[in-house]
Amino acid sequence: MNLEKVIFGFFITLAATLNFGFFVGDIGNPVVHNGVELAAAFVASLVATVLKFGDRTQLGAIHLATSLVADLQLMAAATVWIWAAHISASGMSSAHMSVVVSLSAGALLANLVSVVLMVSEIIQVRR
Repeated sequence: MNLEKVIFGFFITLAATLNFGFFVGDIGNPVVHNGVELAAAFVASLVATVLKFGDRTQLGAIHLATSLVADLQLMAAATVWIWAAHISASGMSSAHMSVVVSLSAGALLANLVSVVLMVSEIIQVRR
């Protein structure tokens, strides 16, 4: 068993599951979306991105691209959250939360593409 592949798979899957956990719930209700979970999804996504830098294959380039998209979406979601909660005079509203959750959904899609690529790579290696 290759420890590097285990760690790589762990962080890709962790990023996707944390993002999914944040995403689930009423899109405009701030009570059902946890900021700590969003931060954890962002950190896991950043770690997964760093782990993808060494791969020089075409599939590795696509893995890196999907991680960069997820990172960008989660960074934008965190920025909107911080702005709405700490800077905006109106505070966190359902409109702000729907933007944060929508950006998280885009990151979730990128994470799912990355997981599918990882599984397809495993299937190809076994054949």
